[in-house]
Amino acid sequence: MAPNVAPDAREGPPRRVPTFHHADFPADRLCSLKGERRVSVVLPARNEGATIGPIVARIRDDLVAGTALVDEIVVVDSASTDCTASAAADAGAEVVAAEDVFPELGPARGKGDAMWRSLAVTKGEIVIWIDADLLDFDTRMVTGVLGPILHDDRVMLSKGFYERPLVGADGSVAGTGGGRVTELVARPLLSMTFPHLAGLVQPLSGEYAMQREAAESLAFPTGYGVEIALLIDVYRGWGTEAIAQVDLESRIHRNRPLEELGRTAFEVMRAALSRSAPDLPVGQVFWGMPATLVPFALEVDVDERPALATYRGSR
Repeated sequence: MAPNVAPDAREGPPRRVPTFHHADFPADRLCSLKGERRVSVVLPARNEGATIGPIVARIRDDLVAGTALVDEIVVVDSASTDCTASAAADAGAEVVAAEDVFPELGPARGKGDAMWRSLAVTKGEIVIWIDADLLDFDTRMVTGVLGPILHDDRVMLSKGFYERPLVGADGSVAGTGGGRVTELVARPLLSMTFPHLAGLVQPLSGEYAMQREAAESLAFPTGYGVEIALLIDVYRGWGTEAIAQVDLESRIHRNRPLEELGRTAFEVMRAALSRSAPDLPVGQVFWGMPATLVPFALEVDVDERPALATYRGSR
């Protein structure tokens, strides 16, 4: 039995994580539940100039100006070399350069690092993270994940799930095929180590909301291990009753080719294994295999930022 896993976690079927549909949470209803709480929407971004403007504009028009459900939209830009920053600012977001938040740490190391730094520059008691590469963004992705937390204060983490069509290089969209790292890595790992989380449809989804008190108390892997790490740590700290999932129907984004997913899978696996078996020696180098059949080392993000509540850097 892996350390840090409760004995009853390996007996019987997984407990069902509370599941909702985004239509359960219309914006007007959420406004009545919000009260004095503030809601921050964050988009970590690097070279997403083609998609980020419409996403920000839609949130601004519908959920800031339209209903006052969202209090701030913050884009954390990780050294983009395209028009990401200007497109986001023109659409109405506050744009923050990741390297300007805790500058003593240098440039952001990856997605998780940008998310961790976003906690230092946002004010909301509830923080929602949305991926910046969505091709079919709709505000249901914000209201959907926000709903369970406003509905029940015990929910610390609310994750979206959806069908994930695969977008081909020619722009064609297939009905299935997305979520390859989820099905081949995350789900098998959770089934073995934290089976009560196996009922989540999209454990690695990039659209989710957290109560700030939980987010600031947890470590953030700097790279793509952040989603599975936060999920596991919320479960370990508060139990399955603190997690909810919401059907957002469908999500289309820029899919990466298979050869690029090995590094992502490595980061996800390492974050999960460091929590299920912390005494297990685990390598920190991912060896890729090119067509020449000579393995080569690829840079991976395996470091973790400490709980923000304990970090005393410059802001």
